Amino acid sequence: MKKYTIKTIRSQALFQKAQRLMPGGVNSPVRAFRGVGGTPLFVRRAKGSHLWDEDGNRYIDYVLSWGPLILGHTDKDVVHAVQEAAMDGLSFGAPTIREIQLAELVQHFYPFAEKMRFVNSGTEAAMSAIRLARGFTQRNKIVKFDGCYHGHADAFLVSAGSGHLTLGISDSAGVPEDITKNTISIPWNDLPTLKEVFQQNKKQIAAVILEPVCGNMGLVFPEDGFLEGVRALCSKHGTLLIFDEVLCGFRVHLKGAAALYGVTPDILCLGKVIGGGLPVGAYAGKKEIMDCIAPLGNVYQAGTLSGNPLAMAAGIATLQKLKTTDAFPRAAKACEVLASGICENLKKSKLPFQILHQGTLFTLHFTSQKIRDLLSVKTSNITLFKHYFHAMLTRGIALPPSAFEVGFTSSTHENKDIEKTLRANLEALSEVKK
Repeated sequence: MKKYTIKTIRSQALFQKAQRLMPGGVNSPVRAFRGVGGTPLFVRRAKGSHLWDEDGNRYIDYVLSWGPLILGHTDKDVVHAVQEAAMDGLSFGAPTIREIQLAELVQHFYPFAEKMRFVNSGTEAAMSAIRLARGFTQRNKIVKFDGCYHGHADAFLVSAGSGHLTLGISDSAGVPEDITKNTISIPWNDLPTLKEVFQQNKKQIAAVILEPVCGNMGLVFPEDGFLEGVRALCSKHGTLLIFDEVLCGFRVHLKGAAALYGVTPDILCLGKVIGGGLPVGAYAGKKEIMDCIAPLGNVYQAGTLSGNPLAMAAGIATLQKLKTTDAFPRAAKACEVLASGICENLKKSKLPFQILHQGTLFTLHFTSQKIRDLLSVKTSNITLFKHYFHAMLTRGIALPPSAFEVGFTSSTHENKDIEKTLRANLEALSEVKK
């Protein structure tokens, strides 16, 4: 790979030390830059649309903590809300009014979420949703889709996306076959195969879980009629439909993919944005289903730090601003202008590409093949992406360090940020062509 010039002396030293203390030097695999090569940046601070690393380099940030920072870094209202909550106590292990307030805000955007349970991560939300579906239906099998990522719970690490895909791992060691034998993974956008699966497993499938807009193998949309078809099949066979909107919730549409496509799931998983930058997740759904959870029902799920007051405060401040300001339209406009500009630059470059965007999410694949499933995603030129990533990074643009992740915009990405990014993009594309 070409040597790109950027001062990373302190980041390199910190990474060497981190590797002695943590597996791969990181606490989440994609951060290790294995998908793009080079040394991961150790971030020192961030504000608005920018972040600064330990070497003092400044970047326009399109990772945004992988999604939650739709208002940008260190939004003053979110920070103030967290500070205020911290003064009252960091954790109680008891109910607080903030849990009710955040639940009401979530319900404002997702009216079909009659009841919900807060947890500490998207993984926990999806894991709990599956347990709930199995308990409610008294069935064991679940169906997921190749390339979709629902966290790192054992049942989901079958043909998964996100960092799992970045590392080139299709399954995970340490996951017993006795668990994954009940997980059926099929191609995305493939209704005929789903129909066949239902026929072969009559009255055995507890749930179909999916990202209604896939964001963990790049951005991949449902084709016309696909979500409606999945919904109809689930209803016909007494199977619960779970929308995992941990990533796309509040990102593809202010009221989520459920509103965007007009398809209502039985259970909804949320995360990222509803924590405003702090760890949080939630699963929600119809009252009759949610009431199966302890202490009302016999499906057990618990969490000492669930409903943490700081996370609740950050989530309330974030969703309140999304409800009462034009934050989402501004973030979506920034994404549209950015994606359109990159598309024009790519046309000039004559490189094969697919640039996709929706709401505040975007992705770039270096392939001429139409993106519709995991197989088409895998036609992307990964080597080209690696060069492109570093060419952008040296120009002060921080993109997700993987060809299989999406980029994010925020309400703080101003015109000058987009203009600088597009200039850098044009130069980077010219450079990687050589």
